[in-house]
Amino acid sequence: MAVIGTGEAHGACSLLHAAGTGYGASIALDLPIIVKALDKPSKRHLEDSNDVLKAVVDVWVSSGLSLPDGLEASDIHWAVASKIPQNRGLKSSAALSIAGLKALCEATNTELSDFEMVNLSSQAQINAGVSITGSIDDSWACLTKGWKLINANAEDIETGVVMSGPGPNPDDWVVIIAARDERKARPELESFVPLFQEFEKALMALQQGEVLNCLTINGRAVCSVTNDIQGRKIANDAFINGARASGVSGSGPAVIIIIPSLVSSSAKRIKSTLDRLMPSNQIIETKFLSLDTDELEIE
Repeated sequence: MAVIGTGEAHGACSLLHAAGTGYGASIALDLPIIVKALDKPSKRHLEDSNDVLKAVVDVWVSSGLSLPDGLEASDIHWAVASKIPQNRGLKSSAALSIAGLKALCEATNTELSDFEMVNLSSQAQINAGVSITGSIDDSWACLTKGWKLINANAEDIETGVVMSGPGPNPDDWVVIIAARDERKARPELESFVPLFQEFEKALMALQQGEVLNCLTINGRAVCSVTNDIQGRKIANDAFINGARASGVSGSGPAVIIIIPSLVSSSAKRIKSTLDRLMPSNQIIETKFLSLDTDELEIE
């Protein structure tokens, strides 16, 4: 067994659910994933219950891209090491598809632009049945740092980018994730329609640069869509204990809690509260992956 290509990406959380208004945004988090393309099956169990990586290969081939010399699509196997809990709203499928595409790029000496990567990633997720919107904003957040606001109904990936931001300074904030048990069902698109005005408020907050406020408003709206009473309570309790922002990510069930890094007592209280609700391995502490000053100047 030989490794023929390796790709890396990272997880993210929602700022704005694209099903609410047709505009979506996600922000990068320090939740790394490494995907290796192999020429023979690995002995380790592959965590890809939705066959996202198979969809990645199918999209690669259907786009006219070449496979590694001497290999058919069925000859490509995978190994994954990930810190992103699956099926929690933390963009594990988007990250898996991005890292898988990067591995195929390395295996075939192929260069793809960021726009091409996001396009293929989005198509793979739709084909795998893990996204109701195409998750274009998720793919951007798992490929790059910071966040981008996406028009999910745009004609192409490039014109779909409405605005972007570097993200909050990682040194200023602690991100705690309450990665609760997997949701039993994904909400339908129609379920978001009655909450349009609430999602529109989140969109307006993001357009005004209020990233953390957007996360909170969006999270409350998602709780209403999914009737997630516990998620709303976790977010509310986090505010009482010193959080500056909190809300459900994606369609849930993960709740994102943002705390000023200088107030370590708040983080301890919040984690202590969560300890009474869920196993300790479902409580994750991480940080934003944001663009620094030098990277902004390069862009």
